[in-house]
Amino acid sequence: MLFAILLGAAIGYAFGRLPGLIIGGAVGAFLFKRLKKKVVGRLQDMQSGFVESVFAVMGAVSKADGVVTRDEIRMAETMFDRFHLNASQRETAKAAFNRGKAGDFDLDAELQRFRRVCAGQSALLQMFLQVQVSAVAADGEVHPAEHEMLVRIARGLGLPESLVEQLEATLRSAQAGASGASRYSTGQQIDDAYKTLGVSPSASDAELKRTYRKLMSENHPDKLAGRGLPESMREMAEERTREISHAYDVVKEARKKSA
Repeated sequence: MLFAILLGAAIGYAFGRLPGLIIGGAVGAFLFKRLKKKVVGRLQDMQSGFVESVFAVMGAVSKADGVVTRDEIRMAETMFDRFHLNASQRETAKAAFNRGKAGDFDLDAELQRFRRVCAGQSALLQMFLQVQVSAVAADGEVHPAEHEMLVRIARGLGLPESLVEQLEATLRSAQAGASGASRYSTGQQIDDAYKTLGVSPSASDAELKRTYRKLMSENHPDKLAGRGLPESMREMAEERTREISHAYDVVKEARKKSA
């Protein structure tokens, strides 16, 4: 704000000396407040739009196989807890989920609306898709019909279809690590790590490092919050950066052993 006042005062002084300095400073302060109010209002609209669209689409995804089961409803309720939604946000999320699983729900229109709300910001769109992948895989696996629905969501958001496989690989790796699954072989772990980073095993070390740094920067929780990610979903953003870091460590270790 101080900068805006000083700038306005300097411009005013250049045109009207002391009276211009006073008027210019006042105008600078006024314009700063108006701009700040507009930016904060837009950020709040994006955050509320994120929560509503996330759960509306989640409702549609839960009906991908034709019926919404009690387990899928429990999954949505678990997401309420995971995102630390307050009472008001829970009511909004429940209403959105019910709207999404209704027969007349227009999934494509909802995705287009969300793209407009978040101004096409890639990092937010990817986080949106990540939430859907996490919800679908809450039962431990992604079924073919659910995978196709996720691909449709990716297309509707303007994201590459390959991102669905990338996020599924990330989730697979995280679930295996949490459960200590013995069937998750070293080869599969390395393969999923490459998919998580979105690079080919033939990529150079320099390309691998550039991709890793880019992913970490794009998914930084503070940066996402500044772009409209609700604070309630910060935990998932932090989890995403841990998964990216883990995948990078897995690939680096595998390359060191094979060198």
